[in-house]
Amino acid sequence: MHLIVGWMASALALWLVAQIMPGIRVRDFRAALIATLVIGVANAVVGPVARFIAWPLTIVTLGLFLLVINAFLLKLASLFTPGFQVHGFLSALVGSVVLTLLTSVLRVMVSSALWGMAVI
Repeated sequence: MHLIVGWMASALALWLVAQIMPGIRVRDFRAALIATLVIGVANAVVGPVARFIAWPLTIVTLGLFLLVINAFLLKLASLFTPGFQVHGFLSALVGSVVLTLLTSVLRVMVSSALWGMAVI
C-alpha cells in the first residue's frame, strides 16, 4: 500500500513540475505514472554506474555534480517515455531539483496522513 501511495505521490510531483517548468511536459497523469516508473528504473540501473564513474567530480564539487547526474537521468527517462518530454539541459537540471524537493514534501505529507489514519 505504501509503495503505491508513494508512486502516486511521485507521479503527482512530476505532473506538478511539468505545470511549473516551461521546458518539461507531461501529457497527462497516466504519462506521469509511467514516467515515474521509468525514472525509478533509470535511477536503479544507470544511476549507480553514473555515480560510480563520476565520484571524483562529485568529491571535487562537494556533491554538486550529483545534480548534473540527476538531470541526466531525468532527461534519459524522457527519451524512453511517451508523453514525457524534457527540453534542454537547464530544464532538466532545475526540474530535477524541483522534482526532488516536491516529491519529498508530498511523500512526507502522505506518510503523515497515512500514519495518522493508522493510529486512529
